[in-house]
Amino acid sequence: MDSNTTLKLLALLAIALCSRAASSQELEARAYAPNPVGARFLLTSFSHSDGDVLLDSSSPIQDFRISADNLAAGFGGTFAIADRLASVAIAAPYVDATATGLLNGVPERVDREGFGDLRLRLTLSLLPGSAQALSDFMRSPPDRTLGVSLVVSAPTGEYFEDKLINIGTNRWAFRPEIGGSRRFGRWTLDGSLGVWLYGDNDDFFGGQERSQDPLPTLQGTLSYTFAPRLWLGASGTWYTGGTTSLDGVSERNRQDNSRAGLTLAIPVGKQNSIKLAWSTGVTARFGGDLETYSLTWQYLWFD
Repeated sequence: MDSNTTLKLLALLAIALCSRAASSQELEARAYAPNPVGARFLLTSFSHSDGDVLLDSSSPIQDFRISADNLAAGFGGTFAIADRLASVAIAAPYVDATATGLLNGVPERVDREGFGDLRLRLTLSLLPGSAQALSDFMRSPPDRTLGVSLVVSAPTGEYFEDKLINIGTNRWAFRPEIGGSRRFGRWTLDGSLGVWLYGDNDDFFGGQERSQDPLPTLQGTLSYTFAPRLWLGASGTWYTGGTTSLDGVSERNRQDNSRAGLTLAIPVGKQNSIKLAWSTGVTARFGGDLETYSLTWQYLWFD
């Protein structure tokens, strides 16, 4: 096998490993839930992902698996823009990951540990009068929401141009999205439609330029509230596209994947809560087919 072919195959492996960095696999239950103005929160989250990475059947890479632990910390809050609710949140992850597989029958293993790309999320309600003070919100909580959001992934994660597999992506990524929720008694239905847009990585391994096509995402959650802040939700997401190219040559790795999961939110006193979540792949054409478990602690207060 010549060096160019080997490089492309290894690049394919790296792309598959980094596909999770696109965050298209994330399930965000109740992402557009209503909140009052002046809410502030701190959170820490631990998640573990493990599973296969699906490659083309002709690839010499076999039994490709990923195991990754992710510890994230974040903070954010809500505020008013005129009479509409807005929010901002920022989170920073720390990742410890291992990729294993057989390359032409030879066992290979790569370990990486370090900070991942910083994530910023901005939201704005489209409904007039949605910016409610806490007292008004408690008397009459909204039964529906509709808003837009923008997620920004900044290239702050650990990245070395001489390493094929990195934690950071060395590129900007943006996800504009529209979503909302509707409450029916104790039941809540929410959903969103968005698209990941990627900048180019001009310092990919071997001096190549890596680009990626847009990746549309569709997500929905049906949840049941047992008591204030105690709820259980079932979610599903589907995403398609995201073909990558190296120096303008398509890698023919378009994704067409779906995932499903459960989320349980449990209040702990007046200001603390924990969230348990599980998700798994349902269908996968290319990329990660991972099972993920997560535990999130959140501390909430009001200004």
